[in-house]
Amino acid sequence: MTAAQPQLSVVVPVFNERDNVAPLVNEITAALRGVVDFEIVYVDDHSRDDTAAVLQALKAQVPELRVLHHVQQSGQSTAIRNGVKAARGAWIATLDGDGQNDPADISKLIAARDGGGVQTKLYAGWRVNRQDSGSKRWASRWANAIRSRMLRDDTPDTGCGIKLFEREAFLDLPYFDHMHRYLPALMQRAGWQTVSVPVHHRHRTAGVSKYNNLNRALVGIRDLRGVAWLITRSKRTAVREL
Repeated sequence: MTAAQPQLSVVVPVFNERDNVAPLVNEITAALRGVVDFEIVYVDDHSRDDTAAVLQALKAQVPELRVLHHVQQSGQSTAIRNGVKAARGAWIATLDGDGQNDPADISKLIAARDGGGVQTKLYAGWRVNRQDSGSKRWASRWANAIRSRMLRDDTPDTGCGIKLFEREAFLDLPYFDHMHRYLPALMQRAGWQTVSVPVHHRHRTAGVSKYNNLNRALVGIRDLRGVAWLITRSKRTAVREL
């Protein structure tokens, strides 16, 4: 049974991923049962297929599974944030709902956290062997190079969906649409350290991608400018109670 206060919450945002739901849930439970007390929080972003119904049926088989549903489509960042807000674990692992992230890598991120310092609040997956199309890999390299130059976040791959972070630190970050692409820079802005951990990446086996290179680029330019502005306007100071 799911612990009342799990140590880890696995948050998975999904939109029209009905054929990927059950295989990924089964992989998560296989990877984590007996390793850590966990829950799985799926957030259905108002899918137009029967993703929500598939998830609801799975709840009878998987006691760790919880399902949230957006009453209107709101995007991946909002789905992640709502999942984190509903989560009961002090630490959050995120996975993309398309099955391209390997749930077995969550243990690798946990091991990195357990060997890390208390100032490190984000362990970000780094896809060292991307299994996307050539155009997507090229666009990602281009975007990462520009982002790194502007934000100086020392992160080779911010687009990887598998991450491990402290819930409290995440909820203290400024929220905006597409913020999930800039978590290392935002965590560093808040005064925390971040670490990139090499992880597996897999081919999509069902469904279709929800993004293309053009819409990512157009939104990304605007977001980059906004995050760069946030960094220049940040101010941190130590606080002590008198």
